[in-house]
Amino acid sequence: MKYISTRGNTANKQFSEVLLMGLAPDGGLMLPESYPQISAETLQQWRSLSYPELAFQIMSLFATDILAEDLKSIINKTYTAETFGNPEITPVRTLKDGIKIQALSNGPTLAFKDMAMQFLGNAFEYVLAKEGKKLNIIGATSGDTGSAAEYALRGKQGVNVFMMSPEGKMSAFQRAQMFSLQDENIHNIAVKGMFDDCQDIVKALQNDAKFKETYNIGTVNSINWGRVLAQIVYYFAGYFKATRSNAEKVSFCVPSGNFGNVCAGHIARQMGLPIHRLIVATNENNVLDQFFKTGEYLPRSAEHTYVTSSPSMDISKASNFERFVFDLMDRDASEIETLWAEVGKGKGFDLHFMLDKIRNQYGFVSGKSLHADRLAVIKSVYETDGELLDPHTADGVKVARELREAGETIVCLETALAAKFADTIKEAVGNAVIPRPAGLNGLEDLPQRVQVVPNNPDVVKMIIRETLEKA
Repeated sequence: MKYISTRGNTANKQFSEVLLMGLAPDGGLMLPESYPQISAETLQQWRSLSYPELAFQIMSLFATDILAEDLKSIINKTYTAETFGNPEITPVRTLKDGIKIQALSNGPTLAFKDMAMQFLGNAFEYVLAKEGKKLNIIGATSGDTGSAAEYALRGKQGVNVFMMSPEGKMSAFQRAQMFSLQDENIHNIAVKGMFDDCQDIVKALQNDAKFKETYNIGTVNSINWGRVLAQIVYYFAGYFKATRSNAEKVSFCVPSGNFGNVCAGHIARQMGLPIHRLIVATNENNVLDQFFKTGEYLPRSAEHTYVTSSPSMDISKASNFERFVFDLMDRDASEIETLWAEVGKGKGFDLHFMLDKIRNQYGFVSGKSLHADRLAVIKSVYETDGELLDPHTADGVKVARELREAGETIVCLETALAAKFADTIKEAVGNAVIPRPAGLNGLEDLPQRVQVVPNNPDVVKMIIRETLEKA
């Protein structure tokens, strides 16, 4: 399996190279040359597999330069009942109204990002050890990627993590999860700005070829192909849990910010998984909802991005969206260069003439959820089902309820556990007891370690340079 860039000006790469590189040298995102096609017979064989067995079958189609026994070892080390709290890893449950929820948030940081990040941490360590290399990870987080990456990579040999987050924009729990880590290879940087500013700094550093080469810079943001690959697996697992036979179709509703999660669903669908629709749920930052409704993609500046009660979706420039548009435009790299040049100028683009293809060939629809909507969903699910949803999952349930067709099975992808967003939960249901896994009590009271910096890539470069030169 070889990998190509969405911009068309990067030599073909192997999986291990793509795993470590982040953005392609030409500024694009890496994707497989083609998606493996899964036959009905293979799909039937996969139905009875355990999660690690299923992950191996899927990942071995993409990571063809890693020895089978080594890949199996990485996967078996990653997806354990001890790490994810359940031997099924991603069990599916059904709400009273029939909407299904796939539990993706039982990992160490209580967010779906653990599903990919735990794999990435182990894969990084394996590849770096094999090649005798070191890797300095730069990342941006709107709330959950940062802690998931740090918990997956803390103490790992040959890896440093420099994680940027928007100052004051995450929940107290999210901040404490990241900033309380004292491991020497973890470095937290709070940027005065929004998530999109942090993401822009990551891209600026990734696009500085000399800096990237000198300091061995990689990334764990969802622009990293390894994360998307790990996420493809749970679509197959969720489908098998939600159906009795492969004759059935299922729709997935995905709370979306950076488009990585639903991009994995798009790829699973292209591989042959019987997905009826991919339902994109946004919050007040509804740039993606606007695109799927009108064909217009108009990213907003940081000052026009709302700070909401589902903060991990407070994103107005969806990094992974380029991967989908590359497929939509029949993999025409020159077209992608043209479109993203317009994005770079702050203009966006209009593909309204593609709406039929987007909906009918690729199965995408969308909706948005506002603060009052997510409060109402949290309250109603608590009253009917006796369980608490986090605000992002509530956005997904709101949109799933709104768009559900007669007889349609919808699986909502859980984003996080309610414990991470106590203030919003209390606003929705009053002083209910919010379950918190053992060992996390008093998290917010631990000492925190973070550097606050202006929105300036040169300042972040200086921190990285000084940190690595001291080591």
